[in-house]
Amino acid sequence: MRLGNLSVSSKAFVQHGKIPRQYTGEGDNTSPPIEWKGVPQGTRQLALVCHDPDAPLPGGFTHWVVYGIPADATGIPEGGGQGFVQGFNGMGRPGYMGPAPPPGHGLHHYYFWLYAVGDAAKLVPNLSREALLSAIGKNVTEQARLVGTYER
Repeated sequence: MRLGNLSVSSKAFVQHGKIPRQYTGEGDNTSPPIEWKGVPQGTRQLALVCHDPDAPLPGGFTHWVVYGIPADATGIPEGGGQGFVQGFNGMGRPGYMGPAPPPGHGLHHYYFWLYAVGDAAKLVPNLSREALLSAIGKNVTEQARLVGTYER
């Protein structure tokens, strides 16, 4: 999905396509490569969140929170995220946690949201998805999403 000129994609899967097993909890649990383009002028930093709203929990499940990404970055390589600030995933740990929906629960959608932030505020490590969005909310100038799917 594109909102404005910002777009996000992956060489590992297409929009609404299946996330390959190596990037899941059943595989290597390695984060997929994520690329973007069209970062708006005035962006001071970027943030990326991977969230599964289909998880059988009241607020879904967060798989990855990365922020403090320089505005001139063009992506995060496979297994990357180091060098940026890592927030807490849904298990309360920093870093990526691959898709692993309950067996037989059906198709889950994994939203990789990219946020362009017009404020260079120094954000502390280990923010949850909710805390990050609260901290950057008023300063998000544009956002884009990539949706991958996975089912067990």
